[in-house]
Amino acid sequence: MDSGWAGLSDSNDVSYSSSVYSTLTCVEAPSASSYAAPPETQALRKLSESLESIFELPRSGAGSGSTFSDATIVAADGREVPVHRCVLAARSPFFGAAFSGSESGARLELKEPAAVIGVGTEALVFVLGYLYSGKVKALPRGVCDCVDDECPHVACRPALEFLVQLLYASYRFKIPELEALYQRRLLDILDKVAPDDILLVLSAANICGGECHGLLAQCVDYVARSDLDIVTLEKGLPLAIIEQIISARLELGLNIPECVNFPDKHVKRIHQALDSDDVDLVRLLLKEGHVNLDDARALHYAVAYCDAKTSTELLDLRIADVNHRNARGLTVLHVAAMRKEPKVIMSLLMKGAQPSDISPDGRKALQLCKRHTKAADYMESTEEGKPSPKDKLCVEILEQAERGEPSLGEASFSVAMAGDDLRMELLYLENRVALARLLFPMEAQIAMANAQVDGTREVRLAGSLGTHMDLDEAPSVIQEQHLRRKALYRTVELGKCFFPRCSNVLDNIMDADDCTRLACLDNGTMEERLLKRRRFTELQETFSKAFNEDKKEFEKSNVSSFLPSHLQEQ
Repeated sequence: MDSGWAGLSDSNDVSYSSSVYSTLTCVEAPSASSYAAPPETQALRKLSESLESIFELPRSGAGSGSTFSDATIVAADGREVPVHRCVLAARSPFFGAAFSGSESGARLELKEPAAVIGVGTEALVFVLGYLYSGKVKALPRGVCDCVDDECPHVACRPALEFLVQLLYASYRFKIPELEALYQRRLLDILDKVAPDDILLVLSAANICGGECHGLLAQCVDYVARSDLDIVTLEKGLPLAIIEQIISARLELGLNIPECVNFPDKHVKRIHQALDSDDVDLVRLLLKEGHVNLDDARALHYAVAYCDAKTSTELLDLRIADVNHRNARGLTVLHVAAMRKEPKVIMSLLMKGAQPSDISPDGRKALQLCKRHTKAADYMESTEEGKPSPKDKLCVEILEQAERGEPSLGEASFSVAMAGDDLRMELLYLENRVALARLLFPMEAQIAMANAQVDGTREVRLAGSLGTHMDLDEAPSVIQEQHLRRKALYRTVELGKCFFPRCSNVLDNIMDADDCTRLACLDNGTMEERLLKRRRFTELQETFSKAFNEDKKEFEKSNVSSFLPSHLQEQ
């Protein structure tokens, strides 16, 4: 192939640069003005541009181009990408076999087993773009960037995940030159990758095998020299690879128990109970007295690998140190920040987890969370009826915890205050929480779950107080209302603490007129329903604006504090 052509050749002889910058820049053809390209090169470039254009048109939905495609590929995230069977079949043996005998309108779903890396839409489009044009473009911004402004976005989690998806897609679609390219890129940045993230690369290299043996060997060596414990390795790697790592560690003289020995049977039983979401069994196992939750690193384990409900139930036992560090020096909050589960993060903060604690590599939970959060996901705006992205909520919650809100006051009113005043307050709280569920569902759900409000789906906007209640005739009902009011009050206070901008908007709209309008959006005449829907949309827009504004205010804040003690237990 002519040396003037800058696309990859069909051979595996690809030139690589060892610099990180060059590995993340595009392989593009020089501008036409730089030299007079031979006719053959100009023809190849023209063909590349033409094929690239028919791939872009269907995806953009522009003009009549959307009618050109005759097949659809469904990415691992469920999104569809229109393609052309003849082009892909000619360029890739995988697609040649997949589309053999298929008719126009064929659908190819990239379903993967749970243990295999899924190819998302962005990675799929990126690799398909190469098959159409023969050019490797620059990695897309947003998809390969994390939220941390101080990060160079070379080896953070989003950049690494994207490169791993590209490697796996190249392997699966049988594009050897592209597979070799991304193996080289991963090798170039491997020394900058966090130990936990190395496991992602190692797993991909093990799956790809063959051409990736060099990457696999390098990853095994990095992991062997790291402080990753056996439990972490068990969760991410096959036994054969773990045995290689243990052997390498013993040869290196690393005889740290957590690094070379599997957990004893008592710890193993606790972990297995957590895997089964059986906290009651954990409680029984602890009565045997062989080990406690801190010794078993049970909180770390639950937060890293178990359901959010299991983690919160384990926290509710209140027999473990929420700020306990594991053998690697990470607190439970550090692990939760990398897992990115907002309910767990808020539960930990409420139980006294310190957001100011520093990890061994010098990062707080907030920065760890940002390094694991894809910028494109964080910037995704909330649509009508769609919850906010979980990753964004995690960052927002940790930002609020670091800012250190003032004391929010106690929710401990006497049952003697029951009656109409209590019922008026209960109605206000129910309306406020129900309105939050309408306009900001994910945030309300997290606050209600941590406030332990029973029957969250039953909290609806109310239009009236109902009938008067005789206190002497229904004491149990009054007690129930009192407990419900405390839980709802706690929900509102948690919302003010962790989602203050949204709460400020709620303060401005919690009047009888808005609550009455929104009590039932589908009732009334057509005109009334349109007016209520219009008001609902206005409130949603206000919420969205309030939630996304003042981002710079958070970044300027250097205040580091913790959740007020009265919210740690009430």
